[in-house]
Amino acid sequence: MEVANSIDDENQRRDRLPERRPTTRIHMPSTAPSVTVIGLGPMGQAITQALLNAGTAVTVWNRTPRKADGMAALGAKRAETVAEALDANDVAILSLTHYQAMYDVLSHAAGHLSGKTIVNLSSDSPQKTRAGARWVLDHGGSFLTGAFMSQGDDITHPLSYVFYSGPDEVFRAVMDLLIPLSPAEYLGADYGLAQLYYQGLLTIFHPFVLAYEQALATIGQSGGDVDRFTPYARRFMDSIKDFMDYFTAEAKNGGWGDVASLRMMHAGAQHVIDTSNDAGVAPPLTHTVQDVYARAIAASTEARPVRSYELISEVELSSGKRP
Repeated sequence: MEVANSIDDENQRRDRLPERRPTTRIHMPSTAPSVTVIGLGPMGQAITQALLNAGTAVTVWNRTPRKADGMAALGAKRAETVAEALDANDVAILSLTHYQAMYDVLSHAAGHLSGKTIVNLSSDSPQKTRAGARWVLDHGGSFLTGAFMSQGDDITHPLSYVFYSGPDEVFRAVMDLLIPLSPAEYLGADYGLAQLYYQGLLTIFHPFVLAYEQALATIGQSGGDVDRFTPYARRFMDSIKDFMDYFTAEAKNGGWGDVASLRMMHAGAQHVIDTSNDAGVAPPLTHTVQDVYARAIAASTEARPVRSYELISEVELSSGKRP
């Protein structure tokens, strides 16, 4: 009787258990993702370390073996030749000085490009980028252009990101592999777009560096305190964002400014030049700015102002033709 009661109790307990459902088997990759990195300058080393930290198996090659040895000490596999580096993985990331370096390096192993995806994160012009893409495609490979917008070589900085351009299907195929390298900004199928946007931002950055150094030198050599000045400069840069929206809208309509505005900007540039000269600071950048305003004023009439944007945009300006 006790046994029967025990069996009944067990049956009731089982009835209260949730119904078992068939188990869905989740397929897990048997191996870690893998990639090749060619070029181990500061950025190439940062790329390699980010990939290794993400658990990616990395094969590296560099023209000078010492840098490859340093990455091997962190867990990367060192390839002895470019051909070996390409054969190691389906995807190879290039981090070189320019696109000519890509030809210099890969031409020795061009027969190993077939079926490979080359992600070139080197800097160059959009036209040279497109030509580089065609060269890889002609050798049977796929190509993706990339351009780092990073704080120096700190690709882990929260403001860092990467422009990519090339065929959508190529980007999607390697997107997960590239995630450790900073957030991705995919711009479109044109191979030149990533470098176009990258060089556009550097067009702002290069004169900014010189202009800020000129400002610091002028402040410092005129008895001011550069540490006190810097917070004001940072606040001023915040206001520049609004100017960008304004000038973008004006550029779509041919540019900003009438003749009176151009004369005001020309005079303002002279005040900067005078202040710099008084401090014993060379102001070459401001002279260049003033020259553009002077040429715009000279080419203008009251009825038809020639805006600085027009002068900058006209390729034939170098031949002396009026826009």
